[in-house]
Amino acid sequence: MNLNRNNERGRPRQEERLQKVLAQAGIASRRHAEDIIVQGRVQVNGEVIRTLGTKVVSTDRIVVDGRPLSIPQNDYAYYLLHKPTGYITSVTDPQGRKTVMELMPKIPRRVYPVGRLDYDTSGLLLLTNDGDLAHRLMHPSYGVEKTYRVEVGEKIPEQALKRLEKGVLLEDGKTAPARIREVSPKGQGSLPTYEITIHEGRNRQVRRMFKAVGFPLSTLKRLRFGPLELDPSLAPGAFRTLSKTEIQYLRRAVKLT
Repeated sequence: MNLNRNNERGRPRQEERLQKVLAQAGIASRRHAEDIIVQGRVQVNGEVIRTLGTKVVSTDRIVVDGRPLSIPQNDYAYYLLHKPTGYITSVTDPQGRKTVMELMPKIPRRVYPVGRLDYDTSGLLLLTNDGDLAHRLMHPSYGVEKTYRVEVGEKIPEQALKRLEKGVLLEDGKTAPARIREVSPKGQGSLPTYEITIHEGRNRQVRRMFKAVGFPLSTLKRLRFGPLELDPSLAPGAFRTLSKTEIQYLRRAVKLT
C-alpha cells in the first residue's frame, strides 16, 4: 500500500516506509517494527495497516498500540554502554531478568540495543533510535567487524587456532574466516587470553566456535564494534554519548554517507 499525498502546492511530500519511521522513532528495530505492522498494531490516519512497504509522510497520524506516534525530525541519539554480565540485551524481559535499559534510566530519548550480547558476556554495546544505521550494522552484507577478548582454561594449540581462523562447522553452518591472536597477560595465575575478530552476528557465535574446537570460554568481552572501541576508563554499567566523529565513522562503515 502506498498512501500518496501532495502538499498544498501540488509537490509531493517526502515519503518514508512505515517500518523505517517506527524504527527512527525508537519504537523497535526495523525487523521488529515489521512484526508490529503485520500484527495489526499500527494505524495510519485511523486505518489499520498490515502491509509492509506502506509509505507515510510527516503529516500522517500514526498510532501504535493505541498511542499516537511523534515522528522525530533528525532527532537521533547514540550511546555506547559498557555492558556488565548479568544483564540481557533487551528493552524488556517477560521473565523479569535485568535488562540493559535499567542501566540507562534517565536518557531523554527511547533507544534500543544494536545486536545482542549474551547474559554472561560483557563489553561494548551500541544503543540508538537511528533505525537505518542499526539495520545496516546488524546486516551481514555490510561485514561490520566485532572484536572480542576471550579467556579459556588452557592454552589453545596452533591447529585449533587455525580452525577458528578458517571457519568451523556449527549446527547452523560453517562460520566465515576470523582473525585471532593471543594476548595472554604475563604472570602466574592468568588464564590464556585471545582476541578474535568476526563479521557475522549469529547467536552466541563466539562461544560456540571455541566450544566446537574443544575450548569452552571462561569469559567473553566485546572490545570493538565497527569503528567503535570500548573506553578503558568506562566502568561496567556506565555509558556515554557518541561524538559526531564516531557517528560519522559508523555511518561511513555501512555506506550511509
